Amino acid sequence: MSQNTEISSAQSEFITHLRSRKRASATIVAYGKDIDQLVSFLKDMGKKTMAEISKDDLLAFLGKLGKDGYTPKSISRKINSIKTFYRFLKAQSYVVEDPTVNISHPKYEVKPPRILSRVEYRALRDACRDDARISAIVELFLQTGLRIGELANLKLTDVRDNELQIAAQESHAQRVVPLNKAAKQAVDRYLETRSKTENPTLFVTKTGRPLLIRNIRTAIDRYFKLAGIEKAKVNDLRHTFIAHHLASGTPLTVISKLVGHKRLSTTEKYLEFIKGKAEENVKLEEL
Repeated sequence: MSQNTEISSAQSEFITHLRSRKRASATIVAYGKDIDQLVSFLKDMGKKTMAEISKDDLLAFLGKLGKDGYTPKSISRKINSIKTFYRFLKAQSYVVEDPTVNISHPKYEVKPPRILSRVEYRALRDACRDDARISAIVELFLQTGLRIGELANLKLTDVRDNELQIAAQESHAQRVVPLNKAAKQAVDRYLETRSKTENPTLFVTKTGRPLLIRNIRTAIDRYFKLAGIEKAKVNDLRHTFIAHHLASGTPLTVISKLVGHKRLSTTEKYLEFIKGKAEENVKLEEL
């Protein structure tokens, strides 16, 4: 391993390393974009090998990000990517010293998760009631706390009488979640109108092709707008499932298992967001 290794070669090896560690595809894409942006900046500066890069160069890159309008949160994420990159480089002896050690993260406010109120998720249900497919998708999000990637990967055979089989996906283990009456009725109603296709994917387009994640996001965003719900995203339906069930008294351990959290502490964080909301203490399926 040489410190005179070209930057682009080190970059390629880093991505290969992430894949070998079976990191989530979204994580690999994010790291890849961040490091690619850094590499482009360094090449514009005339830097060709890892040995030529100094801490000042990295600080100059971060400074440019700030001038280009990147938020402190975005810059902090890019710092994480760069630090991970350099830990790999040092482990491979591409660098002797890690110039990112003393680079600190900018301070920024961590916003609490967006939790829909009863009025809001009822309005969302009403807005998409005439669209059986999106109605079923919304109900599954609200009643099971699925991740969007998990929902997009559901197969027809994953839907059973009173439960939903969620296949293992990247770093997330396989699990089974119960299907309550509201979710089961919504899915059954969708299946009556589902396009005739041999494709095993549960949610498909009118032409029988799998409904992609970006299609799901676009559709839900459209219905958020129709329902008059502001500043909400698809993942907020998952947040809503967790928060409302915790507020209704469902044990932390049960919720953590249902939503596939690796650590109980991840679920515990929601407790601070449901304080003082006794009026919302009603399970979603009871509405």
